[in-house]
Amino acid sequence: MKRSVGTVARGIRTPIISRGDRVEDIVIRSLQQAAELEGFEIGDKDVIGITESVVARAQGNYVSADNIAADVMNKFGGEKLGLLFPILSRNRFAVLLRGIARSTKHVVLMFNYPSDEVGNPLVDIDELDARGIDPWTDHLTEEAFRNAFGITLHPFTGVDYIQYYRSIIEESGAECTILFSNRAATVLQHTDQVLACDVHTRFRTKRHLLKAGAKKVHGLDEIMAEPVNGSGYNPEYGLLGSNKATEETVKLFPRDCQPLVESIQERLREQTGKNVEVMIYGDGAFKDPQGKIWELADPVVSPGYTAGLEGTPNEVKIKYLADNDFVDLKGEALQEAIAKHISSKKKDLVGAMEAQGTTPRKLTDLIGSLCDLTSGSGDKGTPVVYIQGYFDSYAE
Repeated sequence: MKRSVGTVARGIRTPIISRGDRVEDIVIRSLQQAAELEGFEIGDKDVIGITESVVARAQGNYVSADNIAADVMNKFGGEKLGLLFPILSRNRFAVLLRGIARSTKHVVLMFNYPSDEVGNPLVDIDELDARGIDPWTDHLTEEAFRNAFGITLHPFTGVDYIQYYRSIIEESGAECTILFSNRAATVLQHTDQVLACDVHTRFRTKRHLLKAGAKKVHGLDEIMAEPVNGSGYNPEYGLLGSNKATEETVKLFPRDCQPLVESIQERLREQTGKNVEVMIYGDGAFKDPQGKIWELADPVVSPGYTAGLEGTPNEVKIKYLADNDFVDLKGEALQEAIAKHISSKKKDLVGAMEAQGTTPRKLTDLIGSLCDLTSGSGDKGTPVVYIQGYFDSYAE
């Protein structure tokens, strides 16, 4: 009998994972219980996705605002400090800002506009056009921004991030100067010590600052890259990928992910004889069409994955074949011709007409996005996602 179902993604419920728990044991046990209760079998090339949050929580990978303050003080010496291109997020940046502000007497906070790097808007781009402001050439003070646009609220959260971030800085005991510019070097008119707070553009930002004469430059990936007073840390990403835990602490992106995914894969292979791929995932890499927000505030979609998830899809477009190569066929003859073509497709379809319109993104970005959408970010209680049939094609 021919198969009638392709890819299936299941959210797997687990116990609430706490600090010190063995994630490997919980994931494997929860998957096996789900398979027994729901009547599915574990198979070769199935994929287990584990949300980064529970991995970091089990590791106890937390830092406090005071830990952050100590590390920033150590790196910048308490001098007037420029903060560039922060993400507009209470969850992602508020506690970081509180810690950073405690390390200095004066913060020069410079926003990129009309939105941050992942699309959270400060002002609608059409408003810029209406007022003749060019975000690539015009550099605004806080007063100039307010005169042009007044109070601007985030469309989803209703937060005035300009005032909110100012209040955090001032409540932490520092003076605050706010600027708006998309040119990193603009901040050097106020200070030559800069902490780049952007995620995906951080290397370019730091390069431009140093070229423009900055005395000292670091990125958030360099803050909390080592433990401070027994705190958590992340040697690769520092504060990037962190999420608010309490008003005074954040949970960092997990570390040591590769040994974890490989251990789960090996244990399942020993127990079932099947080669299951395993990945840890954070934000999915997709864009919200209403708010124009690109959801990837983490530095990567997946900080750790098994070898079978390396690479990109190598797929042909079925509708292209049906409309071109086999346009004269119908019904079972058409199905057989397409299945045969897929079975004999080239190993590398880059540039081939039959592959146009397929998605040449990294497998971990695609599968991580599927996991993120399946598990959600709220109260579903499924931090593990089990995917079957992802690597199947119409020929199977």
